[in-house]
Amino acid sequence: MVSWTTEQIIALAPDDASLKAAHGVARPGKWLVLGQNDHALWGEFQGSGGAPYQIGIDPSEPAFKCSCPSRKFPCKHALGLLLLAMGQPDAVPVGEPPAWLTEWQAKREQNAQRKSARANAETELDPEQQAKRAVAKDKRSAERQRKVEAGLEELERWLRDLIRQGLAHAQKQPARYWDAMAARLVDAQAPGLARWVREMASMPASGEGWSERLLAQLGLLQLLLEGYRRLDSLPEPLQADIRSRIGWTWQEVDLPTESWMRDRWLVVGQRAYQEEAMRVRRAWLWGRHSRRWALVLDFAHQSQPMPPLPALGTWLEAELGFFPGQYPLRALLRNSTPVEDRAMPPTLADGAVLLKEYAEALAQQPWLEILPATLAETIPVRGEANAWLLRDASAHLLPCHPGFADPWRLLALSGGQPLMVFGEWNGGQFWPLSAWRGEGFTAF
Repeated sequence: MVSWTTEQIIALAPDDASLKAAHGVARPGKWLVLGQNDHALWGEFQGSGGAPYQIGIDPSEPAFKCSCPSRKFPCKHALGLLLLAMGQPDAVPVGEPPAWLTEWQAKREQNAQRKSARANAETELDPEQQAKRAVAKDKRSAERQRKVEAGLEELERWLRDLIRQGLAHAQKQPARYWDAMAARLVDAQAPGLARWVREMASMPASGEGWSERLLAQLGLLQLLLEGYRRLDSLPEPLQADIRSRIGWTWQEVDLPTESWMRDRWLVVGQRAYQEEAMRVRRAWLWGRHSRRWALVLDFAHQSQPMPPLPALGTWLEAELGFFPGQYPLRALLRNSTPVEDRAMPPTLADGAVLLKEYAEALAQQPWLEILPATLAETIPVRGEANAWLLRDASAHLLPCHPGFADPWRLLALSGGQPLMVFGEWNGGQFWPLSAWRGEGFTAF
């Protein structure tokens, strides 16, 4: 059975309300049935309905099952069972799994086999079938190319009008001014640019320095349009970066064999957020032997569950396929198995080194949004107007992102002593995602 810490379980909670409720059900007396073996945890909990809820967990992935009506994933019952089993293991006896749990496990195994069979079938198509699929794919690609090019021409006219009228004019525009352009880009099958335009819509109301921030984004957007116009003359990795920024996506079958890398990977941090009707999860992994950072992005519509991801602080033996690019970070994860390890990711000495690394990364990929980094000897401090900062060993102060919701928890973990902190740097703010004090790991 995979051993989890309380911090790792907390990181799985979809929201604070679910976590609070999970603590309420993580008591042996609340459960009608409890059990575990080497591969699973299970329990039955009497809820408000007539029949008890059936809760099953495969901690190795993790994967969850609960018959309650909650749309949250994992629900409070699954979280509570995991907290109970890891906090009071003697309260969950070893035994034979019930029939409903065995059936759930069998279905999961069948689904995995079907997925593997489909993948094998794709590779075993005869030459004629492969040729037909290639022709159909080329036709779809050409049609999308036509739509994207038309959308980019319209976007360039819109940008020229915006600059000609001035940023002060843009500040007075209602939300529909930005939304209309974003909607046209969605129709042109350029969702990456649509998201970019929507993000710029909030900048005129973002306070002091808004005009400089907006102008910088407009400049990067124009640079992307110029790059696309000269796409064929650019190196292939940079072409891939431009296409990805516009909105082209990569599937597992599209990644070349040499892009896959097998290593031991530490799941070092994650951040989940809402993006219109989609929920997004960003998970960062670090390779023990490759010394590489990797970003695994997952998406889910509204109440749909996210794909299972091992707990923060977990080590995996896995393959990662990196998307092509000048500064490749995003990757797909497959064939993962939990393992034991104790290595630590490399650290940057101070904020000055972080800025140098970021500048070097931007020189390779000008549209890089986030740089992962682990800072050594860092102490959280409270600045003016309740702003939080990280003070490094050289007394540099790095501002924390205002969206970071756990500054007091980070301060309590530090106790005024230096921490090793991992997070995301966006060029102006740092978002802490996890920290080490000694060998103790905490996720936020």
